[in-house]
Order: sequence, then C-alpha cells, then structure tokens
Amino acid sequence: MIGLDLCLVTEHPTLEIAMLSARNQLAAVVKSVKLGNVMAEVVVDVAGTEVVAVITRGSAEALKLQPGDHVKAVIKSTDVLVEKS
Repeated sequence: MIGLDLCLVTEHPTLEIAMLSARNQLAAVVKSVKLGNVMAEVVVDVAGTEVVAVITRGSAEALKLQPGDHVKAVIKSTDVLVEKS
C-alpha cells in the first residue's frame, strides 16, 4: 500500500504530541528508509502489511528514522478505496 496522505509519528522522550484529527493511527515498525535528494521513501510494517510513505528527506532526517523504529502511520485522507475480498 502506498500512502499519499500519510505521515509518520515517532515518540519523543520529552515532548508530548498534540492530538491529531486523523483517526487512522496505525502502530508500525520501520522496515527501510531510502533517502533521495529531496524526498525519502519509508517502508513500514503495519501488522504484517507493508505500507509505503513518501516524506521529505528533511523530515526523515529530523525523525532520525531507522529500520526497527516503532512509529505510528497516520492516515488522513478523504479518498480511501475499500475492496471486498
């Protein structure tokens, strides 16, 4: 799954995160981080499902994202497709 309206949140030992309006906050583990010149591709595992986020390189560096980090994948979107299997 590729998240177009997806952000990643990490816990900070001294900062509290403000409440978010996004209801879809999924616990995830970072699998990989590929840094480009401007953007970064971050692959996370959400309960066995791979989710890909494209964020700015600056954000990836500021979050110090590394494989194995525990994060929240926060999805805020008005367009979510549902397929019945």
